[in-house]
Amino acid sequence: MKQHLGADQRGITIVELIVVMMMTILFTTIIMTFTIGYWRYGYLLEADLSTLGTRLNAGDFLRSALGPSSGLISQNSIPDPNVNNADPSISTGNFWVPIHAVPGNKPIGAKGTTTPLLYYRRPSSTANGSYIMNGSQPYEDEYVLYLNGTTKSLMQRSLANPNASGNKLKTSCPPAAVTSICPADKTIATELASIDMRYFSRTGNLIDYTSMQDPVTGAYTGPDFTATEVVEFNLNIVKKTFLQTSNSVSNSTIVRVALRND
Repeated sequence: MKQHLGADQRGITIVELIVVMMMTILFTTIIMTFTIGYWRYGYLLEADLSTLGTRLNAGDFLRSALGPSSGLISQNSIPDPNVNNADPSISTGNFWVPIHAVPGNKPIGAKGTTTPLLYYRRPSSTANGSYIMNGSQPYEDEYVLYLNGTTKSLMQRSLANPNASGNKLKTSCPPAAVTSICPADKTIATELASIDMRYFSRTGNLIDYTSMQDPVTGAYTGPDFTATEVVEFNLNIVKKTFLQTSNSVSNSTIVRVALRND
């Protein structure tokens, strides 16, 4: 009986213990790898759907905003008390730096910087949608599309025409200057890396302000915004997902808008 009891109390050997530990580590590694991979795929899918929503919303906004516009302009004529990129040649500091129809890539700037992208005009209207007339022509409000390096977003500044009585539009402000009478600039798209811009005439020819130069002064004399009938935005969006150390989702979408130009 003593011999029988002694045999039952031997336990497991060191070799058996090592085998159990190795099997436990193996199966734990397999389960954790599968779980992390599943989470990673889920977050990638979520980020991809998020950028899809951003692209669709941005396209809808740009078409509805620019489609009925009365044309692109090189600089705002309505003073802006909160200019981000002021024209250094105008002492008041209420006018954005002039831009021209030059196709190319417009990257998001560094944190704390802004980059003007496009200026355009639209007829002023009342709350019920009626144009506010200035004789035979409607008054016009102006808008500034710009890139915000801090939020990596495309934003719009609204400049309401002060002479248009009953204008439903309010001049907007950057976040730091928002008040009850000056709403925040509208965010159109986020998670941007850059935007590629192109401009076309009614016949489909590419418009480039730098394509021609004055032989005497060297100044550019190519076609500009007044000749632009179609504007193209190619939004390049990147997003870093959870469990990733770098941008893991990258998408681009092309938005073309035909201008009314009345």
